[in-house]
Amino acid sequence: MPRPEHLERIVLTVPATALEAFEAALGCCCRTVGFFLNEATNTWVVEGLREIDGSDGDLVTALILAEAASGITPEIERIRVPAGGWLARSYQGFPEQKIGDRFAIRGTHIKDKKPAGRHSITVDAGLAFGTGEHGSTRGCLLALEMMAKRRRPLNILDLGTGSGVLGIAGVKIWGRPVLATDIDARAVRVATANAALNGTARLFRARRADGWLSPVLRRHAPYDLVFANILARPLTAMAHQLAAKLAPGGIAILAGLLDRQARWVLSAHRRHGLVLKSRIDDGEWTTLILEKPMRAPAMGAPSMPTTAKTRIDPPFA
Repeated sequence: MPRPEHLERIVLTVPATALEAFEAALGCCCRTVGFFLNEATNTWVVEGLREIDGSDGDLVTALILAEAASGITPEIERIRVPAGGWLARSYQGFPEQKIGDRFAIRGTHIKDKKPAGRHSITVDAGLAFGTGEHGSTRGCLLALEMMAKRRRPLNILDLGTGSGVLGIAGVKIWGRPVLATDIDARAVRVATANAALNGTARLFRARRADGWLSPVLRRHAPYDLVFANILARPLTAMAHQLAAKLAPGGIAILAGLLDRQARWVLSAHRRHGLVLKSRIDDGEWTTLILEKPMRAPAMGAPSMPTTAKTRIDPPFA
C-alpha cells in the first residue's frame, strides 16, 4: 500500500458526555483515532488522522451526526502533517507491548528477535488501531489469556475487529477459525493484511458487516466466544442479539467502555440472562467477561453483584 505524502490531523475537545459520539464520528473517516483526558479542564481531546483525498463529505457528515447526537458543537482544528514525520513519531511511540504472560504486540518497524514463550502479533504502526497500548485491547488479551487456561472454544467471533489483533490472538492460542467483522471496510482490509503478516490468514476470515444485522454473523451462530471491543452504547443496544447468538456456556468479552459505563453495559446484558464471570480494570477502561449459563437461572435466583472490581474476580469455572 503506497504511503501518502501528507496526512491531516483532526483535533477537537469535548466534554465526557460527548466523547463517545465524536470518537465514533472520527472513527468513520480517519485512519487512526485516539483520545485523552485533559485533567486541568476535565475535558477530552479527540484526535484523528486521515488521508487527504480532496473530499470532506464523509468527515462533515460524521461530525454533523455527532453534534446532533451530543448537542455539542466543538471547535475543530485541522493540521496538515508530513506522512513521513508522523510515521517516525508513530514508530517511536509504539514500542513492543508485552501483555500478560502470553502475548507481545510489536510493530513492523521492530527488528529485534521476538520474545520467547509468547505469541507475538505484528501490526503496522502506520495503519494500526488496537495495537495493545490501549486499555481496552490489553483488557481483552488478558481476558483471553485467563480463558485459555480452562476453555477451548470452537466457534469464535471478533465483532468490531479493527486491526484484527484479538482475532489473530484467538487463532494463535487455539488454532481455530475466527470470523472477524467490522462496519469499516478499511478496518477489514487492515485486519486481513495483519492476519497475513502473522501467518494466520488461513483461519482468519475478515468481513464487512453492520453488527448482528449481517447475514454472515447469523449464519455462523451460535458462538462459543465473542470479542466485542467497540463502545458502550452499541454494546448495550446489541445485548439481546449477543445473548441470542451466544451458545449455552459461551463467553463474551466486552470492552471499549469506560469504568463509569461498565454498570450500564453489564445491566443490559444481565437482563438477557448473561452472568458476570470476571472484570478487568486498566486505568479508566473496563473489560467485562460474561457467560451464558447452560440453563436459564431459576426465577428469583441471586445474581453476582455488580461491584466486583478485582482483576480476576471470580476465576473462570
